[in-house]
Amino acid sequence: PGVFLRWFPWCLVGCVRTKSGAAQRAGAIHFLGSGTLGSGARPGAWWPACYHLAVAGVRIEQVDITTLATEAIVNAANQRMLGGGGVDGAIHRSAGPGLLEECRRLPEVWPGVRCPAGQAIITSGHRLLARFVIHTVGPVWRGGGEGEPDLLAECYRAALALAQDNGLSSVAFPMISCGAYGFPLAPAARIAVDEVVGFLEQQDQVREVVLAVLGDEAEAELVRALAGRPGWG
Repeated sequence: PGVFLRWFPWCLVGCVRTKSGAAQRAGAIHFLGSGTLGSGARPGAWWPACYHLAVAGVRIEQVDITTLATEAIVNAANQRMLGGGGVDGAIHRSAGPGLLEECRRLPEVWPGVRCPAGQAIITSGHRLLARFVIHTVGPVWRGGGEGEPDLLAECYRAALALAQDNGLSSVAFPMISCGAYGFPLAPAARIAVDEVVGFLEQQDQVREVVLAVLGDEAEAELVRALAGRPGWG
């Protein structure tokens, strides 16, 4: 909970300051596991349970994405879609061999490529709690001058569009491209928050998006990105 204990003073002031505007339209800002603004709980009583934050259908949480029961989880895959390291490997291990078998049956759009960067493909979740896995391939960071930010944004758009098209109400994302592909956390967090919040504001099929992280630094960057959204900071 360290990041939210450090950020708690901002959260309290920001919630009060935006209650009549964006927070009111979104329904409230929730400190999950501790209560909701206006519930009558004393602020001091919220501190011990302030583990993650939800705003306008977005939840930031330090959690192993493979343990989530959202209708879909997003896999930061590679173009071959046959498993790999990091989140990709963890999802394949938790889903069991059926996921790899299903991915093998997908057609290649060109040799060795089933899902090009910036696109997304949906499969069954197999042994996961999630019913579906949405695979998307993020860009390799090469300094930012080769269209990497746009490609990363396309990953979020493509995955969210698949969730909407398949009638899903909840989906969880990892921090796409921030592992072996080297995308810096701060700009990646801004892109994730901008795409997710913008999408949620424009439709009502997908109602909950979890941004799942495994470390304090990534969590803090997402909170900063959310704080920087117009009407929230």
